[in-house]
Amino acid sequence: MIPLPRSFYSREPALVARELLGTLLLRRSKEGLTGGRIVETEAYLAEGDSSSHSHRGPTKRNASMFGPAGHAYVYTIHAKWCVNVVTEDVGRGSAVLIRAIEPLFGLPVMQQRRGREKLLELARGPARLCQALDIDRRLDGWDLTLGKELWISDAAEDRLEEPIVTSSRVGISSATELMLRFFYEGNSFVSGRRSARK
Repeated sequence: MIPLPRSFYSREPALVARELLGTLLLRRSKEGLTGGRIVETEAYLAEGDSSSHSHRGPTKRNASMFGPAGHAYVYTIHAKWCVNVVTEDVGRGSAVLIRAIEPLFGLPVMQQRRGREKLLELARGPARLCQALDIDRRLDGWDLTLGKELWISDAAEDRLEEPIVTSSRVGISSATELMLRFFYEGNSFVSGRRSARK
């Protein structure tokens, strides 16, 4: 499970968001390996995107978003965690939110962390995903290219054949016209609404 290289992330976020679909998000902790296939993402742009955390410039909270590509940006909303991957160059302030995965590894551990048995309730949505994988502020700024603790691995030999579609992003109140949410059409592990275009 070799980690994706930094060059993968050093590109514009919409492209990274689309190409992350089908890769494996992996988390190794003292409980063992957990993770699964990424099935839903959202891109957040450095410019012209008022819903992006980087829109008003660097702060203590979003500092990792302006750091090197291939690092994690972990933030909290409503007392729950969300994990992003930083894209483009240092200082740009762009990232991709990982919204949902299909659980594949360490299912009993994920079920215990979530207090749920059904697979659909483990990692369908960014907050559930972080709880299932034990991702919190400790991993903010983590280098995903190291292949330790938290990383993303290609799964080219086992990519889904389902069509990829786009839609506006979920739960935002501005820049709603931007079609920057990417997901597998018809995939049951995708969170939220399904209205989209190919």
